[in-house]
Amino acid sequence: MSLRVDGLSVAYGPVTAVSAVDLSIADGEVVALLGPSGCGKSTLLRAVAGLEAPGAGTVSWDGVDLAGTPVHRRGFGLVFQDGQLFPHRDVAGNVAFGLRMRRVEREARDKRVAALLDLVGLAGYGDRRVTELSGGEQQRVALARALAPHPKLLLLDEPLSALDRALREQLAVDLARLLRETGATALVVTHDHDEAFTLADRVAVMRAGRIVQVGAPTQVWQRPADVETARFLGCGKILSAADAARLLGVPARVGLRATALRLDPSGPITADVLERVHRRDHVRLLVRLGGEDYEAVAPVTSPPSPGDRVTLSVDHDGVALIG
Repeated sequence: MSLRVDGLSVAYGPVTAVSAVDLSIADGEVVALLGPSGCGKSTLLRAVAGLEAPGAGTVSWDGVDLAGTPVHRRGFGLVFQDGQLFPHRDVAGNVAFGLRMRRVEREARDKRVAALLDLVGLAGYGDRRVTELSGGEQQRVALARALAPHPKLLLLDEPLSALDRALREQLAVDLARLLRETGATALVVTHDHDEAFTLADRVAVMRAGRIVQVGAPTQVWQRPADVETARFLGCGKILSAADAARLLGVPARVGLRATALRLDPSGPITADVLERVHRRDHVRLLVRLGGEDYEAVAPVTSPPSPGDRVTLSVDHDGVALIG
């Protein structure tokens, strides 16, 4: 079973939100649709779900065009940013909703609900009101509800973005495990590349209504298709092939992330520290090197101060080859 999107375009009056997009998702595959806010990724997901009518192109499942097939007939599960739970139902009632609509017998329904609550880490929560749950717990209930009727495809639209950073990171790990344990086929929309690379088998980078790159997470991270994609993926400094050959010994256009240069007492590169900012697990430096400013990182313990001269080495994990 697989999803195919061919030449899909969606417009709102004179504004084209999605333009001639091609995308496929294989059975059991998780694809992350990654891009900045306003790039059209949620519109594309809604078109796949049947919530938006495309102006051109097709959405098909196993070769069958879904044009004219309403949302509730597509057999897709939906999870949105706010979960959209039913406040008048308890946790079990929310999870069981799709099963009730399919007229699944009570005993089988209860077993499925219990199994899913256990899977999402909410065993014993069935009788609780959803309004009494934390944001993370509510999203777990929303995931269980979407999975309950065994959807062909799970569509998740920024499912973790409303949560605080620490909780979002933990739930991303939990969600990745959940998707793999259930063998789900899924399309996840996110603007967070850490989230995308944690969840996905493949990442599709979207910009201005178009998909500009598709590949495995490591491929997209290490070899962004163009400068704009490299900047979106955290490369704050772009070097020409000549500059990269001089500084890094790499004769190709590259993007440098903040982690590309690291404080190293025996490093071959000398620089002057301009600024210092403490982060959770490292210190971010702004350094002057060869008349230009670069980012670098240092340990939290005994970091250099502005005005200090330091030596650096290159961490190639922070270097991306562009194009």
